[in-house]
Amino acid sequence: MDLTLKPVVAVVDDDLRVRESLESLIESAGFTAQVFARGEDFLQRGHLAETSCLITDIRMPRMDGLDLQRRVRLARPELPIIFITAHHDDELERSALAEGAVCFIRKPFDAGELLRATKVALGEPGKTTKRLNNARR
Repeated sequence: MDLTLKPVVAVVDDDLRVRESLESLIESAGFTAQVFARGEDFLQRGHLAETSCLITDIRMPRMDGLDLQRRVRLARPELPIIFITAHHDDELERSALAEGAVCFIRKPFDAGELLRATKVALGEPGKTTKRLNNARR
């Protein structure tokens, strides 16, 4: 399969184990995964233009997920963003969703749940936004 035809799902998370796990999960679903430890790395390496969906942690050192979301929105307002977090905070969730996030999923998350949310974010046929209600928890 031609890699240029596969949607590119970028993951930004400061936890190496989460990055490795999500990379395997995303690739097993037939997408191309690109993983980054920091939001700055994702933005500076020029991957934003080719990214089809962004999955990011909300709490990270230096640039947190909300800051990353704001910067991404300036360049690619249409890019779907999924937030994952181990530290649930209703105010952060409301902020992320108000700024256009597709959903906000708590860690540890179900792999199927994250893949369903990713497929909805990518607009895959047969998927509806109704399914995201479960992902928001």
